[in-house]
Order: sequence, then C-alpha cells, then structure tokens
Amino acid sequence: MKKPMPALLIVDMFSRFDFPEADLIQDSALSAAKAIARLRQRFKDEEKPVIYANDNFANWQMDFKELVQECLVTDGISAKIATPLRPSADDYFVLKPKHSAFLATPLAVLLAKLGCNQLVVCGMAADSCIASTCFDSNSREYETVLVPEAVAGIGARKARALQLLEDAQAARLVPIERYLR
Repeated sequence: MKKPMPALLIVDMFSRFDFPEADLIQDSALSAAKAIARLRQRFKDEEKPVIYANDNFANWQMDFKELVQECLVTDGISAKIATPLRPSADDYFVLKPKHSAFLATPLAVLLAKLGCNQLVVCGMAADSCIASTCFDSNSREYETVLVPEAVAGIGARKARALQLLEDAQAARLVPIERYLR
C-alpha cells in the first residue's frame, strides 16, 4: 500500500451566512472552525498542502481573495470563522460552482501535481457539500478521511451524513485527537 500523502481540504468555511438555515448551523460552524484551525496548523507545521474549496456566492466575478476579504469585514459569525482560517500565501484554493469540491474545478489536477493521495476533508455542511466531496473523492480513489469535530452540520442531519459516509466506506472517520497524534 502506498504511503499516504495528505492534503487538508477546507470546504465552504468562508460564508456570509445569508442562506436558508444559516442560523441553525452557525454554532456548529464556529466549533468546526476551531478544530479546522488546529488541523490547519498541523498541516502547516508538517509542510503539507492546505487547500480551500469554496462557493463563490454565485458572484462569477469574485475571486477567492475577495471572498475571504468580504467575510473578514462582515460582522458576526462570518468574521469569527474567517479570521482564524485566513489562508496563508502558500495555501491553495479552488472556487466551486456547486456542492462537490471536484465538480467543475481543477482540484483533481492540483492534487495530482502535489502528489496527494489522501484527502482530509473538513468544513460545511455535512449533509451536502462535505458528503458530495467525500463521495467524489472516494470515487477518484483518494483515501478520504473525515475528522467529525471539523465538520459543521445541523443536528441529526450531520450524524446521519457522517454515518452514511462511514457505512458506504466513502470516508474514514477519525476523531481529532487521534488524527493529531
């Protein structure tokens, strides 16, 4: 078996939280952001790639740096999440038009160029963008890891999504403390 070369994939954590049910996921997103910041620091310390995949708020003229800046200056939860997760100059990003970080993005090409065969997927929301990304990652034969504490979701929907991903063997769930060891 080939030794894992991981990349941290942070999905949709830059948001204005102006979508339906945003109020139901905000607490979970803030909690996930704290766990993601810990993972991100580990990846930075080990000089492993950190990749952001984010929706563009349907603004096809906005680039990723503008999206991050918009979240940083938006009061409330947007800035509370964007501040600790602000990308470094050596991080990577892809803008995605829909749920999966693979759909209509250069993510697979980027991962190939980086030599990555394992994806540690985190972000929001468990039952949509995270699930779609994990199924697509698995179908492309990446070893896919989910750290539950680093995934935001709405109540029982998060639990069901994580259980489905584990049951379908689309992702391996690893608690954060075990992953960081």
